Amino acid sequence: MPKINAETVAEHRDRVRRRVYDAFATLMSERSFDAITMAQIAERAELGRTTIYHHFPDKEAVVVAFATHETERYLAELRTALDTADDPVERLRVYVRHQLAAGQQFHMGLGMQLVGMLSRESVQAIREHVVAVEDVLRELLAAGVAAGAFEVPDPTSAMSLVHACLAPRHVPPEQVERFIVRALLTDAGRASYTS
Repeated sequence: MPKINAETVAEHRDRVRRRVYDAFATLMSERSFDAITMAQIAERAELGRTTIYHHFPDKEAVVVAFATHETERYLAELRTALDTADDPVERLRVYVRHQLAAGQQFHMGLGMQLVGMLSRESVQAIREHVVAVEDVLRELLAAGVAAGAFEVPDPTSAMSLVHACLAPRHVPPEQVERFIVRALLTDAGRASYTS
């Protein structure tokens, strides 16, 4: 029986999983997914080689669980940040700022490099996390349109364009924010837009 280092089994399991996620994130910042082994993850997480298999059957399960964990954390932080603003334009600004700031933390190679390495089921599970973030933007755009602040004839295209604008890391964040907001404002909003 493995040693439990917490008051409950659930708490112990959560602690072990967090250690695995931290180890996995560190390894992903150092090398590609295909170069990472379960033994390396276990070693970084300070777990025995067999202990990690009590929690994850393979590294594909690690990446899906990691993506789930990161998305849940990201969405909770994003929703908390959005709760600080009522105006649709300010809420969009918060979304853009949060995406730009958090993008450095949360999106470390879990994109296209994994598509050919994971099963269709795992790719779909990770895609569902992307959809959850997209849903937040969809809600923000719809609220902005309803308030008369945004002109968005095609929400799907607008979302793709917003996220494309968030991708470059060499453009100053304030310029990205200004560009996105101005692109979505109605003509009346653009005329009164000052920053």
